[in-house]
Amino acid sequence: MTSLTLPDIAAQTQQHAIPLDWVGMCGIALPIQFEGRSVAATADAGVSLVDETSRGIHMSRLYLSLETLEQQTLTPLSIRRLLADFLSSHEGLSSAAYLRLNFDHLLKRPALVSPLTGWKSYAVTIDAKIENEMFHVELSIRVPYSSTCPCSAALARQLIQRQFQADFGDQEISHDAVLQWLGSTQGIVATPHSQRSQALVRVRLQDKLDRIPVTELIDSIESSLGTAVQTAVKRADEQAFALANGQNLMFCEDAARRIHLSLRQLSWSSAFTVRVEHAESLHAHDAVATSQWQW
Repeated sequence: MTSLTLPDIAAQTQQHAIPLDWVGMCGIALPIQFEGRSVAATADAGVSLVDETSRGIHMSRLYLSLETLEQQTLTPLSIRRLLADFLSSHEGLSSAAYLRLNFDHLLKRPALVSPLTGWKSYAVTIDAKIENEMFHVELSIRVPYSSTCPCSAALARQLIQRQFQADFGDQEISHDAVLQWLGSTQGIVATPHSQRSQALVRVRLQDKLDRIPVTELIDSIESSLGTAVQTAVKRADEQAFALANGQNLMFCEDAARRIHLSLRQLSWSSAFTVRVEHAESLHAHDAVATSQWQW
């Protein structure tokens, strides 16, 4: 019996001679090696299609090349080699290669005061491409935090002052009486409103960097804000968190500026964008501020 050659439909000449900017696959599940552990990730992998006579690319070649991420630590160099492999497997067809990785980065964080610790998950995206023989990597992070509105804090303080005047007027009062009043719900009649907030930061890494500094970027953002959300806590930690919020009152504009200044101190950043979103507890809409540098 004569064996039949399997047809290669993608190699057939296509009817419309139009090059394509990106062709590939999205949402490929795979494990990657990052910071000493295996992490579940999804990958988007693709190349350009500049050969106007070719109907399509070889997607299976891209898929199989991704297996290299399972065995070696994820670094800019390993990504560059992978993208170079994308191009070599599509010689004559493609001039650019792209990769996007999405995964959650787990960090064990200590409580503010007590000896408790707990895990926090941070959404990470890594974008890389080779185009016109130029290679670069961009790192995106989503960091949650708490924000207390400076305006509501000022209004709350004014209401407390009014209540103090209503309760005591111009009479002379003892230190103990004031102390007791400050610790009562009768005295503290109003509190500032806080909201769950998030910072979305995208950083372009310097060329020839030998690592992908995810934890460093998260630490920089959280340190600049001072009100990172917590994991396991005791009452002492919750009190310390309330203190941190009181000492770091901020509008979304303040938060964006704080992060911007902290990112400017990072030696491995060549450009960045910042977007902060405060999920308002007063309004039914969110407050947003953005900033960028060298983008």
